[in-house]
Amino acid sequence: MRALQFGERAPRSGKTGSMVVFLHGYGADGADLLGLADPLSPHLPDTLFIAPDAPEPCAGNPFGRQWFPIPRLDGSSPEAAQEGLQQSAADLNQFLDERIADSGLTPDRVALVGFSQGTMMSLHVAPRRPEPLAAVVGFSGRLLAPERLAAETRSRMPILLVHGDQDPMVPFADMDAAAQALLAAGFQVYGHVMKGTGHGIAPDGLSSALAFLRQHLSA
Repeated sequence: MRALQFGERAPRSGKTGSMVVFLHGYGADGADLLGLADPLSPHLPDTLFIAPDAPEPCAGNPFGRQWFPIPRLDGSSPEAAQEGLQQSAADLNQFLDERIADSGLTPDRVALVGFSQGTMMSLHVAPRRPEPLAAVVGFSGRLLAPERLAAETRSRMPILLVHGDQDPMVPFADMDAAAQALLAAGFQVYGHVMKGTGHGIAPDGLSSALAFLRQHLSA
């Protein structure tokens, strides 16, 4: 297993009642999303925010990190991408186990918030964990291996998918494809469309995520 480096923002209240783990996109790092704690923490005062760096240097961006290679962006093989996904899933599970133990929380007080490749990791890892997390929010991502989801699901949690309808990187249609597979596997799925938004997080999308997190992380 590879230990993940991470940044964090302590709860504003000084008391840890829940945790949000941000998972960044391809070519970024944890700091890219940790700034979202600034607008979220006033409304989630008991929440610890954590943002790990993906375990690998990014093949397509030497200054960033990746959870796994992406063949169409970096020329890697599908086999390398699959191997990277499995290795990073194991690394992320270990990371979550350690952070949950350190915080004294239970898994149902922990939410994953992913962007792009971080959403792919969130939607892959969370359903395969033995105990359900509180929630998953996925921005601008897709569900990997949807045909395997139902058979490999071990726990279910509510999921919010948020996507820009002008996304040039991850097609908007991937949001509906993910939702259909998740619904078929027995998940509660919610969606928010960021109209006129490309590959990013618009204010209305962040507001939707905040309302969802407040609902599912409330004591």
